[in-house]
Amino acid sequence: MLLDFNNLEINNLHPETDFEKKVIFFLKEWFSESKTVKVQTSGSTGTPKIIEIEKEKMLNSAKMTCNFLDLKKGDTALVCLPIEYISGKMMVVRAITRKLKLIISDPSLKPLENLNESIDFCAMTPLQIENSLHKIHFIKNLIIGGAAVSESLKSKILQALQHSHSPTHIYETYGMSETLSHIALKKTYPIQDQYFNVFDDIEISTDERNCLKIYAPQLNSEILQTNDLVEIKNTNQFRFLGRIDNVINSGGAKIFPEQLEALVKKEIANEVVFLGVKDESLGQKLILIVEGFESENLKSQISNLKFEKSFHKPKEIIFVEEIPRTPNGKVNRLELKSIFDI
Repeated sequence: MLLDFNNLEINNLHPETDFEKKVIFFLKEWFSESKTVKVQTSGSTGTPKIIEIEKEKMLNSAKMTCNFLDLKKGDTALVCLPIEYISGKMMVVRAITRKLKLIISDPSLKPLENLNESIDFCAMTPLQIENSLHKIHFIKNLIIGGAAVSESLKSKILQALQHSHSPTHIYETYGMSETLSHIALKKTYPIQDQYFNVFDDIEISTDERNCLKIYAPQLNSEILQTNDLVEIKNTNQFRFLGRIDNVINSGGAKIFPEQLEALVKKEIANEVVFLGVKDESLGQKLILIVEGFESENLKSQISNLKFEKSFHKPKEIIFVEEIPRTPNGKVNRLELKSIFDI
């Protein structure tokens, strides 16, 4: 289904799939007299919940993204993220705001399977991109959300696009439900930036823990205090280091699992998660969970990695068939930790 927001009659639409029906239901909710819409949070850092968000603030967020990417009236976008979450809803709101033509594609692992023409804009998860590398050259502006972009995926993107002569620009996003999707983007292709670039009219700072604070009055009336450890370069650039609640204290040394995971993923394609589990002598023992079948070759590769510190090397490597994830595809560290931290 294609929705042209320059000339849209909702009552004349005939959705066929369940996802198309959900998109139309959201459009009717959006164009209703209510000033708010209900959004499901992901549950990646806590209990999933339903929150109400002002439509005006969603419009402000949509304008920020459209302006940053220079999207214009009549450009084509594709939505392939669940409409229950802010990520899917905001794709629709951006199309409404900038009067885009919006292609509706079921939120599957291969959402670009039927795409055979160039489009201007799409948002996808890393797992969706992993399964769509042969098609991403069709997308001019691609933003990635839901989880961090692994070094392995960055390499695969480079390989897929380096000979395509495609005008594709790919960005990693930073944000959460409370910031109405993202408030900053970091270019991943054709160059790889180290710092996120914050949108205009958003102020960033840190608290005494060096965790990011966000002041974005157009998106949220409150100052948002995150648990994300960051390094601020200037007033509109920062580097994400890891979540403070994921920090592992092993024998008095603080370890940032996200940084170690990025290092390991440069060498192996498997999903990996570093955890700190209870240990009598160390307080927390560093272990590595690897998704996939047990392999001596993978163990050897990991053991031979040049970790910056000796205590960054996992004390144990555990293989699991599947790492638990939240409904929108994020690694569920809380559930994983409950399994092993016994």
